[in-house]
Amino acid sequence: MSIYDYSLPMTDGSELSLSDFRGKIMLIVNTATGCGFTPHYKPLEEMYEKYHDRGLEIIDIPCNQFAGQTPGTDEEIHEFCTLNYNTQFPQMKKSDVNGENELPLYSYLKSQKGFEGFGKGPAALMMGAMLKKIDKDYKNNPAIKWNFTKFLVDREGRVIARFEPTYDMKKVEEAVADLL
Repeated sequence: MSIYDYSLPMTDGSELSLSDFRGKIMLIVNTATGCGFTPHYKPLEEMYEKYHDRGLEIIDIPCNQFAGQTPGTDEEIHEFCTLNYNTQFPQMKKSDVNGENELPLYSYLKSQKGFEGFGKGPAALMMGAMLKKIDKDYKNNPAIKWNFTKFLVDREGRVIARFEPTYDMKKVEEAVADLL
């Protein structure tokens, strides 16, 4: 299977087929409205505005699996994002990214790019310490660890990078720009 074989549930009940984005660069991100990483919406929207005309698509998948940091309905989440961050990229229905009810797309993404660490710095140390309490073996499984994990897909549909939420957003933008 390729990434183009997957679709995602949209808030209106329809399905978004990723084959619609064939030939484009995709940044797929699980998001939250009440997380310390929620300000990632700002650089994500800036990237979308800067690169969308050159082929970037950002796919926002709200997820409430991490400390309940995405409460509310799909409509409330969308309202929060548009009012606070003026987001214009597609936002999907709130969904699971891990476990029994995870989106099939996430099973695929995790099979293509597993967890490679949180990097360096205070946020990375904090995330590592917190996750060690939740899952002592977190370093050795591909599960999504927290909100705002990003997967970068090239124009040929290959998953080429996974960025944990602690990754510098400027580096994420550099990786996107390199594919344009």
